[in-house]
Amino acid sequence: MRFFGLKSCDTCRKALKSLAEAGYTPEVIDVRADGVSAADQAAMVAAVGDAVVNKASTTWRNLSEKERANTPATLLAAYPTLMKRPVIQHDGHWTVGWKKDVQARYLDQP
Repeated sequence: MRFFGLKSCDTCRKALKSLAEAGYTPEVIDVRADGVSAADQAAMVAAVGDAVVNKASTTWRNLSEKERANTPATLLAAYPTLMKRPVIQHDGHWTVGWKKDVQARYLDQP
């Protein structure tokens, strides 16, 4: 399991704690400190499309209309914290966020 997030993100901390309690030991990639490879960005976008971009974030609100028109991959390359967090890769599947559906996927069946 690979976990893409931010150390300073409350949702990411809650998710990591819950995953640990469920028996997972994810490889944590801090998108700000560690960065995200172009291959991982491409895989995320291929799997979940523009859902990977957090359009409710402060970063998104501060972008110009011209910047917002870029592809999700271009946006993530320029602004890694624009990623909706956490993004989790496990057993060939990608999930975005930490809503009930994602929690059920990982916490009900480790």
